[in-house]
Amino acid sequence: MGRPAPSGVHTYAALDLGTNNCRLLIARPERRPRRRNTDFLRVIDAFSRIVRLGEGLGRAGRISEAAIERTIAALDICRAKMEARGVSRARLVATQACRGAANGEEFVERVRERTGLELEVIDRETEARFAARGCGSLADPQASSVLLFDIGGGSTELVWLTRPPAPGEPRELHSWTSLELGVVTLAEHFGGRVVDARTFAAMKNHALEALAHFVEETTEVRRCARFHLLGTSGTVTTLAGVHLGLERYDRWRVDGLWMTDAEATRAIERLRAMDFDARVANGCIGPQRADLVLAGCAIFEAIRETFPAARTRIADRGLREGMLLELMEADGALTG
Repeated sequence: MGRPAPSGVHTYAALDLGTNNCRLLIARPERRPRRRNTDFLRVIDAFSRIVRLGEGLGRAGRISEAAIERTIAALDICRAKMEARGVSRARLVATQACRGAANGEEFVERVRERTGLELEVIDRETEARFAARGCGSLADPQASSVLLFDIGGGSTELVWLTRPPAPGEPRELHSWTSLELGVVTLAEHFGGRVVDARTFAAMKNHALEALAHFVEETTEVRRCARFHLLGTSGTVTTLAGVHLGLERYDRWRVDGLWMTDAEATRAIERLRAMDFDARVANGCIGPQRADLVLAGCAIFEAIRETFPAARTRIADRGLREGMLLELMEADGALTG
């Protein structure tokens, strides 16, 4: 159950309901830096389940009944965890699937009626801001320009980060965009179980077309000598696990890992060489991601081609951490 919160200290929760995943993080403020993390979060519980809320959404325009039931079952677990941990401050957000579905508002109301949870459907800019706040601390402090990307199930966020105004402060968002393109939408359009060279190329070209307007928008932005990519998503954490040859995924070995451009290329080639059954059997992929991971790789390849960088830093943190930090900052819980 974890230790009770000290008197006057809130227990915080952040829930991120995306197109593919339902993820919960419960934490309290920690006033001393922890290993590889100066953001002062002490995580006391977490939950993650692939619910595929956006399954079939691209074709039907609506969240299916099966997806609703899967998701409500996961949200009920989240509710129970928050109650057990004595959560006193929370932010519960939903992203692209609820933004784009004709029955998104109806789904939110059903969640409230069935679980008592009040979901907030956030806009694209807020989603990008949370992601930047949650993993921006992993950027090379000597780099004056960094491109953060978050490849989700139904959308992909890109944020151009510039050097913070003062040491210890968050980096500033120079430019950002949100593409209606994610691993679920791409895999459903092109197929995800059998992905040959032609299909992979078609996926990548589709992503390149979607990126074109952001390329134009950032043409004049200065790329420093230490410019790099900063990736947060199941795609890049999976690639990192494959690169490291992990039999089972290990967050502590992946979060904060640097991958060179050549290492990223080799990891993608290893994944592309696997058939569907091999991807299912891989401990860093498994049956729930096996038909989605190559779509994510195609999006990553398009980003790498469009914004060449010698290295990419991998973040197993993002939206939820950003929400928690903003909640704690608003309460003044990270000072003193």
